[in-house]
Parts: sequence; C-alpha cells; structure tokens
Amino acid sequence: MSFLTAIMQKTSRDKILPLDNMALQTNVTFFKSAEEVPGPAENGAYIHGLVLEGAAWELGAPGQDGYLIEQKPK
Repeated sequence: MSFLTAIMQKTSRDKILPLDNMALQTNVTFFKSAEEVPGPAENGAYIHGLVLEGAAWELGAPGQDGYLIEQKPK
C-alpha cells in the first residue's frame, strides 16, 4: 500500500493536483517479460510479479482485453 500511496503523491505533485482527488487505476499490459517494457510509464508505474489470489487472468483474443476468471482447481 505504501508504494501505491507514493505513486499517487508523486503524480499529485507533478500535476499540481490535490492528493485527496487522486484515485488508483490498474491496466493490465501484454508484456510477457520486464525486458519488453519500452521505458518508464508516462503516468504511474509498471509493476512486474504481482500474484492473484482466488482468481486467474484470461488473455483476450487478439485485439481484445483480457479479463478475470474463476481460479482453476488445484
């Protein structure tokens, strides 16, 4: 949570906006490895290695977004 708060604080300072008006938005990218990332994010940050608990991520068809699905039984 501290990392996410730091991202909001930096964005708030860079854009001269009140911190109380900041909100988090998560976008899933199609990068398969950290080496594919072209450079720093224009706004926010790229995060690699997060794990879903109780859900799985289904890749969408070409040209479509992915989506959350029920976790597969283990």
